[in-house]
Amino acid sequence: MTLTEYARQLRPLIEKAAQSLPDEDALNGVALFPHWAVGVAYTAGQKVQYNGVLYTVLQAHTSQETWTPTAAPSLFAKVLIPDPTVIPEWEQPDSTNGYSKGDKVMYNGVVYESLIDNNVWSPEAYPAGWQVVE
Repeated sequence: MTLTEYARQLRPLIEKAAQSLPDEDALNGVALFPHWAVGVAYTAGQKVQYNGVLYTVLQAHTSQETWTPTAAPSLFAKVLIPDPTVIPEWEQPDSTNGYSKGDKVMYNGVVYESLIDNNVWSPEAYPAGWQVVE
């Protein structure tokens, strides 16, 4: 067996094992996850990569050409906090992947911590949902 054949044999096992990783670890190994593809039966909770970004499947479905992770927010949620040791710029989440209580983001040059789970509002739009981190 060639090395390439062996790698192809191991790939499904690696992708299956990667599904159990917590988001923080998963985002450090996005390449371990399967690429989104048309005609695949996805299950809720499964993680896939699309254009180098990690997404969680929100509901079971068989993918269609127009149901990409970026075009179907009811089916996929982008994993937003890539590394808990790095504070990312705030980005507008969908209702399906809001920031969790304790998540920290940079917004207009200021670090904020979310005070609520499923926080989809900016610190400017909903100040009661955030606190400035000193």
